[in-house]
Amino acid sequence: MKANRLSLNILLLFFSFYLPVFPQQSDLSKTVNYLSEFIASDNFLNLKKNNHDLTLVDSIYFRALEFVNNDFGEAFLALTFTSIPYREVPIVIPLINANIYYPLVSADETISILKNQNLPSKLFFDSPENSYGDKDKIAHFFGNAFLGYSENILDLANVFGYFVETFEEDFKAQSRVDYRDIDVNWYGELFGDLLEENKKILPSQVMIIRSLRYFTITL
Repeated sequence: MKANRLSLNILLLFFSFYLPVFPQQSDLSKTVNYLSEFIASDNFLNLKKNNHDLTLVDSIYFRALEFVNNDFGEAFLALTFTSIPYREVPIVIPLINANIYYPLVSADETISILKNQNLPSKLFFDSPENSYGDKDKIAHFFGNAFLGYSENILDLANVFGYFVETFEEDFKAQSRVDYRDIDVNWYGELFGDLLEENKKILPSQVMIIRSLRYFTITL
């Protein structure tokens, strides 16, 4: 738990320094709101009826790129905050051991609830068979894709992997670090790296490698 809290504080410091030089932080809020409204919409629900969840991840990714005029770094950052299923995160203040709640960039509560309900959840061969599934893995994937793609950023990809895990522990979503989160972090970073060479590669094409590698090994 302490290691996870430390990782969160590092990431919050990182974003505190990075966001002011981002092309206006308000633009990030606009993109997160736009993507959240899309995922919460009836149009997205109709897409869910006829498409695999990996295809839905691609659809959200395309929407993000279109909205930010193909700025991949900005798209990844917005996709990360959009797919985090919380609007604030608890942080422990040292010495006095008190919790404060740090607000994240997010849509309003009504849209956030609908968005969280509609997030794709069946992403991998071992996705849990429940309504939550692997919704949290989307933030892991795009968060690490952001860091893998951004060469001018410090190599924090491994640290970012604990970002969402901290939320999950503090909100009682899980009691310990999930090795699958760490696994998905690697594929997210791989996606960011591959985009440097091929801008047409899709999130689903990298995500599916995780399942294909498992079945190749077991066969």
